[in-house]
Amino acid sequence: MAQLDWVILIAYIAGIVIMASLIGRRQKNQEDYYLGGRKMPPWQVALSVMATQVSAISLIGAPAFIALKSGGGLIWLQYEFAVPLAMILILIILVPTYHRMKSITIYEYLERRFGTRTRYLISLIFLLSRGLGTGVALLATGIVTSACMGIPLAPTIILIGVVSMLYTTIGGIKADIYSDIIQLVVLWGATIVCISIAWNLLGDSALVFDEIQKSRLIAIDFKSHGLGDGKTFAFWPMIIGGLFLYFSYYGCDQSESQRILTTSGPDDAKKALFVNGLLRFTLVLTYCFFGVLLLSFIGKNPEFGAKLADVQPDFLVPYFLLDYIPTGLLGIVIAGIFAASMSSIDSAMNALSAATWRDFLMKLFPRMADYPAERTVRISRILTVVWGGIATVFALYLMGGADTVIVLVNKIGSAFYGPVLGVFLLGILSQKPNQTGAVAGLLAGVGLNMILWQGFQDTVSWLWWNPIGFFTCFTTGYAVSILTSVGDRSVDDADPVTRIHGTISIKGKTKTYVIVLLLAFVAMIAITIAIQKWLTSS
Repeated sequence: MAQLDWVILIAYIAGIVIMASLIGRRQKNQEDYYLGGRKMPPWQVALSVMATQVSAISLIGAPAFIALKSGGGLIWLQYEFAVPLAMILILIILVPTYHRMKSITIYEYLERRFGTRTRYLISLIFLLSRGLGTGVALLATGIVTSACMGIPLAPTIILIGVVSMLYTTIGGIKADIYSDIIQLVVLWGATIVCISIAWNLLGDSALVFDEIQKSRLIAIDFKSHGLGDGKTFAFWPMIIGGLFLYFSYYGCDQSESQRILTTSGPDDAKKALFVNGLLRFTLVLTYCFFGVLLLSFIGKNPEFGAKLADVQPDFLVPYFLLDYIPTGLLGIVIAGIFAASMSSIDSAMNALSAATWRDFLMKLFPRMADYPAERTVRISRILTVVWGGIATVFALYLMGGADTVIVLVNKIGSAFYGPVLGVFLLGILSQKPNQTGAVAGLLAGVGLNMILWQGFQDTVSWLWWNPIGFFTCFTTGYAVSILTSVGDRSVDDADPVTRIHGTISIKGKTKTYVIVLLLAFVAMIAITIAIQKWLTSS
């Protein structure tokens, strides 16, 4: 990077930190720090949710998956089909209950519905998995950002971790949301810049592919199923497995659900999910198209392809940036990648702090509930620093073994997402399940997924673990609850069900959202098929 590129990057970082400090001055209590005072506009929440799902690995990993990775190609787009369907289920089933409770963490619901053991168990799973995942995300983004910036990996990890920790600690969730929006704009703009440069370099032959390359342009695989055929990324495991994964991640993971709680009420939360369900596909389509152009570029520039022969596919985009992006523009693009690195980390730090405070410290030390508001905000910030430090140290510790750990953490996520979703829906969809059933269902779902992981991961796509874990948890939990009768749920241990559940209905704007998202789902498939035909016929 030239001096001008560094000036642009440093100016961007300074601007984010200054913005966070201005926001932090107005925070008086934990609702301000963790939920933005429950006053965040739905469009801001929607864009923030989009940004947290687009890390540096998305911009760099998706093009590499399309252009280079074994078994890859445009089939990655199938993963996006499940997003609008997941948004429909969340806004119908989960949003009314979450907003009726007026809680800071979604795991408070589990205590009121089932009891303290369920809340502790699910929140602990979140702390462990998200704490580990944040360290891995920091490492993964650090690897590619380090290559782009031309500095060693360890200082890059520390820089990303410290900057993310700094503005999140100072500004809380509101700073996260504002910075996420800025980062989304910068990242999207950077991707468009890269597309323009790649197209200009390729000229009239930009979308001309040989027969081998065309095999990577197959975007939909209806024939495969991921059950014994070795096809992990086929249509059915990606649409069904992806539906349960996104339903659980967006709806039952504090780092995402916390944003839903920042709106003033359920109507605004539904609107935010609706906007996210519509726009995310457009964003993913943008950086996938960049991958298509890089596939063409590699074929027409063998000397560039030779540089990639002995490195991981994820270095495709960094090498292209360093070789072909002009000074000044490179600084903007690197700022976009750096921004994406932070947007995938900041929300996790704030959510980890919230869950630690609300789900554990306040329960273990009841006197903390009587602390002055200013003191609780100060403790919340300290917890954010602690979790940011843990993630950064863990990322540094993992240096040298990133690939294995990244795959490991992704599989851990799929092992838990389905069963965790099962516990939430056991409580919301029926009054019969009790705490014994909920815990038994969770253990059964996770246990079966671990068996699939250890003995059948070569035959059962890990995407199938999400629905398998869910149905195992739900059916086991329901059956155990019936066998144990009233069981261990009492008025003292959990509120009556009718007090905490919102109304599950599809009326008014909700009905409109559902219809439009269903149409969007159909349109996404139609657009993807059309793109496949357009590219393969060239």
